[in-house]
Amino acid sequence: MALRQLSSPSMLESLNAAINGPMRASFAQPLWRPLPQILPPIRIPLALTGIFSIPSILEGIWESILRAVPKKKTSYRKKRQRLLAGKALKDITELNRCSACGRVKRAHILCAFCVQSIISSRARNLTKNIWSLKPLSSKHKWDQKPKKLNMDVDVDVQSVVSTNAKEVNVRPASTTMKSKQYLTLRTIEDAHATDIFAIAPTKTHLITASGGSSLRVYDTQSPDIPLVQELKGAHKLGCHHLATSKNGKKAASAGFEGKVKVWVAGEGSEWVEAGEIVDSNKAGEIWAVALSEDGSYLASTTYDGRINVWDLKTEGMPKIREYETKGSFGMCVDLSIDGRFTASGHENGGAYIFNNDSGRMLHSLPGLVKPIRSVAFSPLGTLLAAAGDARIIALYDVASGEQVANLSGHGAWIFSLSWNETGEYLLSGASDGRSKVWSTDTRQCVATHSESDQTIWSVTWLPKTARSEMFVTAGASRGISLYREATGG
Repeated sequence: MALRQLSSPSMLESLNAAINGPMRASFAQPLWRPLPQILPPIRIPLALTGIFSIPSILEGIWESILRAVPKKKTSYRKKRQRLLAGKALKDITELNRCSACGRVKRAHILCAFCVQSIISSRARNLTKNIWSLKPLSSKHKWDQKPKKLNMDVDVDVQSVVSTNAKEVNVRPASTTMKSKQYLTLRTIEDAHATDIFAIAPTKTHLITASGGSSLRVYDTQSPDIPLVQELKGAHKLGCHHLATSKNGKKAASAGFEGKVKVWVAGEGSEWVEAGEIVDSNKAGEIWAVALSEDGSYLASTTYDGRINVWDLKTEGMPKIREYETKGSFGMCVDLSIDGRFTASGHENGGAYIFNNDSGRMLHSLPGLVKPIRSVAFSPLGTLLAAAGDARIIALYDVASGEQVANLSGHGAWIFSLSWNETGEYLLSGASDGRSKVWSTDTRQCVATHSESDQTIWSVTWLPKTARSEMFVTAGASRGISLYREATGG
């Protein structure tokens, strides 16, 4: 109907005149005057006239729609993700070589081949331990009546099981709370002019280091603990870590200038310098140090999380191992007595155990999320103690990597740990000036001592001799405190 109405001559002529009018005006110019004779008049179909009129009709409606619909807002989280997308992509795409097997891997994850080999070896050890258990002899009958217990002896149904690749040792643990008494044997006031950061014992001497440039050696066999030697100018900027070998023939000191100096005990127990280790000649490149039992190997940490092992018995003291972690500052390190394992603690709360024989990471230990300032292997090498800003001491089984206990009781950061010779007791020192002795059987604190409220930077047990068991503490008080067990001579 609409088409019929619009098809009348009057309406079509008026519409055609409205559309072609401007074009005729332009054709009135001299240049365009011949064109109307060549080109026929332009006729616009009715359908196109409707299309041309749509934008003008909907112009106001479209603007109102745009104003009514709110713009999509981008959250801060999305913006942050977009900003960090490049860094995350770099972490995923960046490659390096595994320090153990040499295969190419992604930089931010552990080597899949090494992890698989660790799982396989752990399964083999477990199977071997199970088949090595001996069956009960014929005299062990389940229907036997229980024997009467002597009430004078502490008996506990719980056991502490220590497992290694060769045998399974089960030793009873006492649940009764026992305390030990330690007496202050002697306190050496102003042993150094500045804070004492590290102490390390030998069978007959105690070596101390501070923010000063000298190392000092004290005779622990004499009743008055005299100063017998001073190594002047050992580290110009001060020394922050010390380590001695169990045989007492070698020592290592790490200074703030980034150097590690190796010392040997000469004739008459005089300590002399045997050489130094400089890694990349950067301050702080080498931080914590530890020596093997015979002093043949030295382990060290770096500011970027690497753990290096050095061969001290070879000329030039070359680096023989380099382990990589997640890049967090390596704050502490320790070597097991047999030299098979290296443990490290880091600023991000990570703790690791490495197998020096295979050159691979054995365990990445869970449990602590704050900086770890001290790690220590037990004398038998079955347990690893780790402590730091979390104010607890975590005990790990070296064979399985599982956390077996938490020792809680400190109210401040723990800076130092030390095992006694038998592994029955663990010594710890904290920033509130308190030192504690822990029983590994009962998992309880058996003694607490505090000479002052100033930070204790380092603690250590002295090797047991004819005298009773003793331990030493030192720190911000600039003094050295010696304690001995109350029982005995």
